[in-house]
Amino acid sequence: MDLQSLANLFATTYNPDPNVQKTGELQIRKIGAQEGMLTALLQIIASDGVELATRQACSVYLKNRVHTSYILPPNPRPDHVPIAQSDRTALKANILPLLSASPSRSVTVQLAATLKDLVAHDFPDRWSSLLDDVKRLLGSGDVREVGAGVVAALECVRAFRFRQKADVLPSIIATLFPTLVTIADGMLNTSPSQPASQEIPAMLHLILKTYKTAIIVNLSPHQQSPESLVPWGRLLFRVVGMVVPVEGVPTDEEEREKCEWWKAKKWAYGILGRLFHRFGNPSQLPSPMQSEYGIFAEHFVTTFAPEIFKVYLHQVELYVSGQAWLGKKCQYQIFQFFTECIKPKSTWILLKPHVDSLVANFAFPQLTFNASKQAMWEADPVEYVRASVDEYENFSSPVSGATSFLLSLASNRTKTAFLPMLQFINTVLRSNPTPAQRFGALTMMSVLGPFIVRHPDVKGSIEQFMVQYVLPEFTSQEPYLRSVACEVLGVVTKAGITWTTEENLNNHSRAVALALDDRELPVRVQAALAITELVVIHDSVRNAVSPQVGKVVQDLLKLSDETDLDILNHSMEAMVDRFQNELLPVASQLTARLCESYLRLAREGLAQQKEAAPDSIDVESLVTDGDDDKVYGAMGVAKTIGTVVSCIDSSPEILSQVQEVIIPIIRFTLENKLIDLFDNMYDLVDALTFRLHAISPNMWPVFELTYDLFKNDAVDFLDEMLPSLDNFVSYGTDVLKARPDYRSKVLDMYRTAMTSPQLGDNDKINGCKLAESMLLNLHGHVDDQLQDIIAIAADHIDKGETASFRLANLEILVNAVLYNASAALHFMEAYKPGFSRTFFDRWFAAINSDNKLPRVHDKKLSILALCKLLEMEAGAIPEGLRDGWPGIVGGALNIFKALPQAVAKRKVLEDQLVEGSDDEDEDETRYLNLEGEEDEDVWDEDSAYLEILAKEGARLREKSEKAETGDDESDISEESEIEEELGFFSPLDNINTYVTFKQALQTFQNQNSALYQAATTMLTVERQTVLMEVVTIANQADRS
Repeated sequence: MDLQSLANLFATTYNPDPNVQKTGELQIRKIGAQEGMLTALLQIIASDGVELATRQACSVYLKNRVHTSYILPPNPRPDHVPIAQSDRTALKANILPLLSASPSRSVTVQLAATLKDLVAHDFPDRWSSLLDDVKRLLGSGDVREVGAGVVAALECVRAFRFRQKADVLPSIIATLFPTLVTIADGMLNTSPSQPASQEIPAMLHLILKTYKTAIIVNLSPHQQSPESLVPWGRLLFRVVGMVVPVEGVPTDEEEREKCEWWKAKKWAYGILGRLFHRFGNPSQLPSPMQSEYGIFAEHFVTTFAPEIFKVYLHQVELYVSGQAWLGKKCQYQIFQFFTECIKPKSTWILLKPHVDSLVANFAFPQLTFNASKQAMWEADPVEYVRASVDEYENFSSPVSGATSFLLSLASNRTKTAFLPMLQFINTVLRSNPTPAQRFGALTMMSVLGPFIVRHPDVKGSIEQFMVQYVLPEFTSQEPYLRSVACEVLGVVTKAGITWTTEENLNNHSRAVALALDDRELPVRVQAALAITELVVIHDSVRNAVSPQVGKVVQDLLKLSDETDLDILNHSMEAMVDRFQNELLPVASQLTARLCESYLRLAREGLAQQKEAAPDSIDVESLVTDGDDDKVYGAMGVAKTIGTVVSCIDSSPEILSQVQEVIIPIIRFTLENKLIDLFDNMYDLVDALTFRLHAISPNMWPVFELTYDLFKNDAVDFLDEMLPSLDNFVSYGTDVLKARPDYRSKVLDMYRTAMTSPQLGDNDKINGCKLAESMLLNLHGHVDDQLQDIIAIAADHIDKGETASFRLANLEILVNAVLYNASAALHFMEAYKPGFSRTFFDRWFAAINSDNKLPRVHDKKLSILALCKLLEMEAGAIPEGLRDGWPGIVGGALNIFKALPQAVAKRKVLEDQLVEGSDDEDEDETRYLNLEGEEDEDVWDEDSAYLEILAKEGARLREKSEKAETGDDESDISEESEIEEELGFFSPLDNINTYVTFKQALQTFQNQNSALYQAATTMLTVERQTVLMEVVTIANQADRS
């Protein structure tokens, strides 16, 4: 096809007629894999004579083709044809010139993504000239070529940004970064108001983004050297301190935040913060990083950190005094840096004299009620609620930054900073403040509430504070003050405030109950959250709410539907849990309402999934735009439905009604393949079927859907499906016995789990559990499948990387013996002559070891299977096994010897689980730091957590590197202990192994007296003692 025809074909992809568009797409798909196709697209994209939209369509196709087919996965789809070598050569030869000549930003974005994939796959081995070519562009006098070089440098770094091994990225950095910093320095000499400077901030922004991207994981030796650190540090300080003239930026503040100059500033702040937080803070540097960054950190904290602090403090002073504007993201970065300065002694000494001023003039104003909050409250109260509730987790909000700063001061420098902050709150409230300032003071109180309630010097005065300053705000004319009053009450209640008089508690609880009917939605939401905390902690409030709980729950449902806030689902769960008896009569109606909410959210989530994916995805946008995702809301509602189910299991009749209400949402989710919600749905299926101990007729279609999904789109969801599948087999035995097609489906899932190349040992273990469930629950009805099960297990007898899988697979063969001993041994020999001996060798090696059958179930299963062997008639014993048959008795006794210890260990774990669920007290020490010297380094819970992460990261890196060199021998030596599965229930649980063994031994004596004689004669004194103990226990059980 000639170039013009190909260009015309791509023009059809944006034709308004959907039929023309579809025809064009099908034709492109048909010719897409032909050699020369990508070379032709490169020529079209470069041609100024072709429409821009067509060139953009070609660039999008080019990016997608390279991304999916440049390097194919091990098991590619049939339509994934590798790119021809001639096209690969053309791509690498033309991609940089195309970037230089790109006609639009949208085309540049596609070409940049293409370049990143090429670099990731071919550099350095198959593209050795890349860095020289990029450097040539950067050194050009043509601004477009320099711009292309900057984009290319960014993509070279992005291709390896998450690579743990420092083998490729350091050379890219050492080659390109000296040129980049020189270019950026030159750009700052151009006035932002000059017309020619419009492209400069964009390039400056990309250069700084390149540096930040390069330090995500490691800081290269070049970046640690003074030759790099000094010029880059000078550049970053210049960008932070740069005054952007008014004419150089938009007048609207939101637009100004997005403009290139302020993007560059944001990245500069981000780089300085990252350098200090990850690499330049010696007191907080995790031990695995000390050898690589210890010297750099000591140098940075003494030389650079004080300069950063001085520059940031100056920017804050200019902002606070109204002399300069400061973007929200930049304010956030400043707060983050100041927060990082709190724990190290060296920077705390710098920060300490300025704490009171920063709290009063920089942090507190962020918490006050301002015009933008008022505008959001009035225009979109739902968005206001969502923003205010999630504000502390918004990684670009100054409110979040200010909150983190205050929390860190309170928890890490309690003796110095905490009481002055409380004094500041009181000073504000006593000085006739404006309503907006009262809101700020009470918001600050809400932030510090958990600390105040725990501080020995002030916890006694918090009740008076509530009565004096919070209770009156419940009747304030300003709705935002009514809202923050509810918030403060909820916080201090959850933190454990002690009320000295019942009257004060009742006054506050009545006030918040009235706020549930407030005309303003944000007030109602905070009231719902507060009343939940009161109900959970105070029985008197719970008793007062009890007659009205139906209305309260309806209010919660309505609020949840209006806002889709996950936090309201937690409130609903708490209410359902605390008012189980009161809500039992309306459980079906409540569940129906919840299911309506779930379906609405799930449908909206499905609609989001079906929307066309953007041509390029920016990680930052994914983080900031996540609030629109309805799927998380649906997850929360599903969890609340699960709470309802758990609360009504005492009434099987009501639970059956509730199940019928829930099944349609389960089917909707599975039928529409809403994979993100599968986990929640299978939790519901598991809970319903387990609590009812039955499978209703309407639940069986869920089993069929599960099989179909597992065989197609959800093969890697077996872990989530297994508990439900086990319940189908355990509690649906009558149906499974009557439906050979259902039994075949279960067997096929086992086979797929064991043989699919996509699945690992954990999935194979789950497959084994499913097969075991069949053999244990469907006795006498798996005869047709037994040979297949044995063959699959035999195929894997020496496979698998973990002890857990090897044991699970071995126990399938043990289960087969338990199911039908003579048939199992026959099928083993049919699989391969002598295989039964191989199986016995593996089995008895486990039996005779100290820890190869670690769990109670492992021991009981082997004992019962050995009993089946003892009961076999003499003629049925395979000739090749006869000489070892007497050893069966000794093997069983060996297991019996260790069984009481395993049972006791399991009982301890069960008791710990019960105690653990009752003991949820928080560690008080993580709130207040009242010990040690006042100004020393602080090592807190967060520091310890980062230390653990760093150690685990270092261990995994070492293991990965050993695996690459073939030195990894850790699979066997580092296997973790196989632990008891406390949630696992088996038909074997109710079988008395002592009685069964005694009976089997008698049968053995009667049917095979010679072998019995041999077996008992060869017993050691120790095993004879165990035998007498087993018989004694069996006799006691028979008499009881």
